[in-house]
Amino acid sequence: MNVYDNAHNLARSIKESNEYQEYARIKAEVSENAELSQILNDFQQKQYALQAQQMLGQDISPDMMSQVQELMQIIMRDPQAARYVQAEMVFSKLIADIYGILGEVIKFDHE
Repeated sequence: MNVYDNAHNLARSIKESNEYQEYARIKAEVSENAELSQILNDFQQKQYALQAQQMLGQDISPDMMSQVQELMQIIMRDPQAARYVQAEMVFSKLIADIYGILGEVIKFDHE
């Protein structure tokens, strides 16, 4: 079997997975609520910015950390938003695991 065929099979398997199906279902529900969608988008943008700063070894401002924590508290009080964040985390873990498996294949030994 061809590598590209396998890649397409993997993509199809991901789309058919319970993790993806649940994430897509909840994401569709959330997208119907403009206010909740905006809060979640704002949270994700701040969270990504925070992660980028951490990865670059930059100091995290207390203000940025406070904003992210405050948004997380708001999100977790809303059952639909909390389910969305949970489903996103589960799906992200699946993708991270797959990247880890692929990373093992392309890892080169440095001697």
